[in-house]
Amino acid sequence: MKLSVLSELNAERGKRSAAVLVTDLASGEQRLVKAAQLKKDALSSALQQQLRLGKSGTVEVGGRQYFLTVQAPPVRIMVTGAVHISQVLAPMAKLLDFEVAIVDPRTAFASPERFPDVALYAVWPDAYLKQHPLDRFTALVALTHDPKIDDVALAAALKADCFYIGALGSTRTHAKRVERLTQAGFTQAQISRICAPIGLDIGAATPAEIALPALGQLVGALRKTDMGVSKGG
Repeated sequence: MKLSVLSELNAERGKRSAAVLVTDLASGEQRLVKAAQLKKDALSSALQQQLRLGKSGTVEVGGRQYFLTVQAPPVRIMVTGAVHISQVLAPMAKLLDFEVAIVDPRTAFASPERFPDVALYAVWPDAYLKQHPLDRFTALVALTHDPKIDDVALAAALKADCFYIGALGSTRTHAKRVERLTQAGFTQAQISRICAPIGLDIGAATPAEIALPALGQLVGALRKTDMGVSKGG
């Protein structure tokens, strides 16, 4: 690999941006395809498919074989609410190799005793977001029912075009949420990206049963979305 290509790869990694190194197996020629270039590339379909899978591999296009080296940032999940559901969701998400952060300013809930071995932040979401901005490879799971906590994170997730945004609450609760976000300047198309009530509909009742379909819905979004390309890209 040329030093210039390696430098570009490292630069994209530092920005938490997806990139794919394309190697022509017959000629050995290499080129780097960055996130903004994915849709216009001649190998667009193959590139985006491998990126969705998050795996490198060999593809054949037009009678030529290419090895696609996928560089995708680690998937992160920001959870607002140190509640019973997040107590179950966090270890489940770790089993899927996702990085999880629990954010809740209510110290009675956000305690290390309740969340051992989890990145826990007993701060308001805006304070967390200053140090950990959201991006295309981040999911937001809002679980507090408290607009003072959830709405800031939801607004940030919509602006960052997070690949998944889910929020706990009934249809009535979400209707009020939609009204608040509309007043904040978000369009109906943007707000419709929020999965609410959160999770696949399996008739879940317990915290564990709610956490499971929420993660299932999240993984579905991860594998079915054009991860490397934002809506505006």
